[in-house]
Amino acid sequence: MDTPSVPTSVLMATTNEMLLDDLLRLAAAASITPLVEHDLHGLRRSWQSCALVVVGRDLAELLAHKQPDHRQGVVVVGSALDGDELFRCAFEIGADAVFRLPADEPALAGKLADTLDGGVRTALTLAFVGGCGGAGATTLASAVAVFGNRRGFRTMLIDGDPLGGGIELALGIERDDGDRWPKLLNASGRISAAALRSALPTVDGLAVLSWDQSDVTVLPPETMSSVLGAAQRSSDLVVVDLPRRADPAVEEGFIRAAATLLVVPRDVRSVAAAKRLVGPLRVVAGDLRVVTRESQVNGLSATDVASHLSLPLATDLRRERDLGAAMDQGRFDPRPRGPLARAAAALLDLFGLPEAAAA
Repeated sequence: MDTPSVPTSVLMATTNEMLLDDLLRLAAAASITPLVEHDLHGLRRSWQSCALVVVGRDLAELLAHKQPDHRQGVVVVGSALDGDELFRCAFEIGADAVFRLPADEPALAGKLADTLDGGVRTALTLAFVGGCGGAGATTLASAVAVFGNRRGFRTMLIDGDPLGGGIELALGIERDDGDRWPKLLNASGRISAAALRSALPTVDGLAVLSWDQSDVTVLPPETMSSVLGAAQRSSDLVVVDLPRRADPAVEEGFIRAAATLLVVPRDVRSVAAAKRLVGPLRVVAGDLRVVTRESQVNGLSATDVASHLSLPLATDLRRERDLGAAMDQGRFDPRPRGPLARAAAALLDLFGLPEAAAA
């Protein structure tokens, strides 16, 4: 993911050139171009103009004598050799935190990334997985993301299955510019949420991370963790479509989700297949629920399926005629009042993303 360094409201102030080099390196890693001040006069001049002020211990000590106006978003940076003086300076200028380099570099990098992302969001993250092959989990996940986006929530749809058919094919964006998973395989640690969102293809404002047609079939868990973290910091709703097979990257998706929806057709064979997944899913999914789906070979009610799987019933999904053919042609446009839209709306309401939010 190639992203230029973007100016942001971060001030870095120190007379220590070695410390400044370290700070600028961390800023560059977060795609930040900070305002730099080399003396006390410049620091005081820019004190109120930036969202985050990073002050070296050298200038923090001088600033304390000037009794600056207290404000939020100030951190003091020094080394392990500074001892208690670092904390004394931080207290006197009203700093929020103290970072000792190099030990606290990851924490400071996270603070910088939060500033670039406009603060830390707490996105609702929903994982979808089919209880058997062809259960319709990808279709429902796509619908929840599309209708969540239409309700005005900042949404990202993530395809976590490298061996699946590809969400981008169903959405008709396989030729659109933007990054896919293979471009992100080396991502690890904390990555910029703003950079991730701007790098992805979109459908009417819905950001989509999918797979291309390359031979890449393995996703490192560190990459899944980093990308999901960035998605959650830049979104109100993150929808993740995950495969039934277990591997560390897939498990990371379930662990990070607020809820996991197991999609199960309402027939005996599908329920039997889904039952084998429930035990392993309970280990990694904090809130596991079932979405039942009308089957061509019906015979079980939604409550029968939920009872047999010992799972709470989230909603029931009826079949939507002609949707499969439309998706094969790259047209994913569920009827606003059709069965898929009603199921998606029920899930959005259930997890606290109501229609009124779009107003």
